[in-house]
Order: sequence, then C-alpha cells, then structure tokens
Amino acid sequence: MMRFNILYKDTQSSARAGEIVTPRGIIQTPVFMPVGTAGSVKGIHQRELRDDMNVSIILGNTYHLYLRPGLDVIRGAGGIHPFIGWDRPVLTDSGGYQVFSLSSNRKIHEEGAVFRSHIDGSKHIFTPENVVDMQRVLGSDIMMALDECTPFPCDHNYAEKSLQLTHRWMDRGVARYRETEPSYGFYQSFIPIVQGSVYKDLRIQSAEKAASLGLDANAIGGLSVGEPAEVMYEMTGCVTGILPEDKPRYLMGVGTPVNIIESIALGVDMFDCVMPTRNGRNGMLFTSEGIINIKNNKWKDDYSPVDEAGITFADTSYSKAYLRHLIISDEILGAQIASIHNIGFYIWLVKEAFTRIKSGDFSQWKDKMVKKLAVRL
Repeated sequence: MMRFNILYKDTQSSARAGEIVTPRGIIQTPVFMPVGTAGSVKGIHQRELRDDMNVSIILGNTYHLYLRPGLDVIRGAGGIHPFIGWDRPVLTDSGGYQVFSLSSNRKIHEEGAVFRSHIDGSKHIFTPENVVDMQRVLGSDIMMALDECTPFPCDHNYAEKSLQLTHRWMDRGVARYRETEPSYGFYQSFIPIVQGSVYKDLRIQSAEKAASLGLDANAIGGLSVGEPAEVMYEMTGCVTGILPEDKPRYLMGVGTPVNIIESIALGVDMFDCVMPTRNGRNGMLFTSEGIINIKNNKWKDDYSPVDEAGITFADTSYSKAYLRHLIISDEILGAQIASIHNIGFYIWLVKEAFTRIKSGDFSQWKDKMVKKLAVRL
C-alpha cells in the first residue's frame, strides 16, 4: 500500500519534506510531476526523465488516453507502465478538468458528464464509477476522483451546487474503488479532490468531507483557473489547515515556480503543471535568476548558458544565442532543449526545497527566491 513519511518540518512555515512509499518506488516530497498527458512528456524522452533528472513520478490523463489510443490498446500492453516504457509511479487525472473545459461540447448531470470528443465529435459519458474502471485498466498508481471544476468567476450559489454534486460523485467513486481490484497486481490509491471555488466556507466543507474518507492522500482542485494568486494562497492555506497532516496534499495544476514554493510553505506536497513544457516550446524559460523570453533580440548574441548558475538538465554548452536561433526558426530541437531545461529547473526547485526544509532555512531561502523567480530578465 501507499505510505507517507514526514521526515523534516520547517519551523517558520507549514512546509514539510517527506517521502511517499509506493510499490513502484519512493517519491520524495515536495514533488513536481511532469505532465505526460497522452503518455508522453512533450519533447522529453523517458530515459531523460528517469536517468538524467531522476523524476520519480509522471502524470497521465484519463480523458486523452481513453480517446487515443484507447483502453483496449493499453490493456493489451499490460497497462500504462509497459505501454510507455516507464517503471516508476504514474498518477492519472480522472479527465474531469478536460471534460469541463469543453464548455460548448458537454453537459453535466447527476449521472456524470456527457461530452463530445475533441478528436472526432463522438459522444461519451464519464461517471464517477467508469473513471475508476478506466484508471484500473490504465494501471496508474494514483487515481483521481471525478469532480466538477468550477470556472472563475462563479457565484456562491453555483459553486455550492457544484460542490454538492462533486461530493455525491466522490462517494460513488469511493464505493466503486472499494469494490474493485487492480488489474495488474500493483496497489492503486484513489484520491478525492477538494473543490469550492474561492469561497472559504465551501472550501472548509469540502476539505472536511475529503478528510473524513480516510484515503491515502487528498487533492486540492479548482485553483489557478484565473483567480488572483493571493486568493489561491488563501484558499490553499485554508484547506491544508484541515486536511490530515499525515497524508500527502496535492495542489492540482499549479503552477509557476513562485506559486510552487509559496504553496510548499502552506503545507502542499505534490504539484503538476503543463507550464514548463508548454511555455518552453514558446520560448519562456525559467531560471534561478528569473524568467527569460528567449525570443527577445537581446539574447541574439548572448553566448552564456541559459541558467548561468548551471541549474539545468539540458546540455550547458547550448547558449542563449543558439537556443534563440532554434526557437525563432521553429526547429524541433529548440522546443526539446527548452522543455528539458524547464522541467529540469522545476525538479531542481522542489528538491532544493526539500534540502532547505531539512537544513532549517527554507523560509529564508523562499523569501529570497520569490523575489528573483518573478523577475523578467
């Protein structure tokens, strides 16, 4: 089964450093999970993730994998791990966020969410039960419950009705999880998601509901969807103060390097976001001194490394000038180098947070880094 061990705590914040022990390996926390939506972290080979960056867990998406290549193909391979050539833990999102982002092509009702595929327009339904069944077929180590992610902004009445639906779906998902078994002999965790938009009373209610289920971990969803960062931190801190201390806390879809270290200070352990690869492909690079738009003309003849402190898993012989040339020329190699650099930087950031929590100077380090990481160079 999955276990969570807290190894160190920061004395000036709620940050903690620990490890999640799973049958497929140990996940050091805080952890950033690269997003491999369709079984691939865009532009990065599994070998680079595993051997060069020592990534302990990646994320896949049930919605995309269900539509393509399809569950029968993945079942035939023996699950997602052998299908993609990855022997470490995998977390799968239930697909709820993707379904609800299809605002013009889906309908939500008590049974579940009916939607049309973005690929061919075919009609499908996701229910709290069948997304458990799908994730059993995928064989992911951590499975997520189906929830409704409310848009921002939305009024309290809408958020409350949505929350009650998410809670009813949560109960149905837990029931299905408890009456089914893994498909390939490896234990699978099932994680509820706290919702409630930007309303503290709803967030408290939802956190208490999730905590009462006694599952292996708890997730916080519906944030980083357009609300101010200060509101996101307020809601996160409200929830982490309620969720059990001895279970990992996962803040879904967040975010920038600043968002991540601020949320670590609030007691969050797990993160994922498409930003490192998506922004990297478009020329935005995250470094220890701030943010670089590599397309800017100022980098045209800058032959220094992307991160002058050497914090990168890309070849440091690649200069800013060369990477700029590749990106503005739409060369595939440019997207690869930028993606590797950004994912590598995120991995370094959470591992450095672990080290700082262990050494007792996390809060001082965080305050210094927040000022630097948000600077546009």
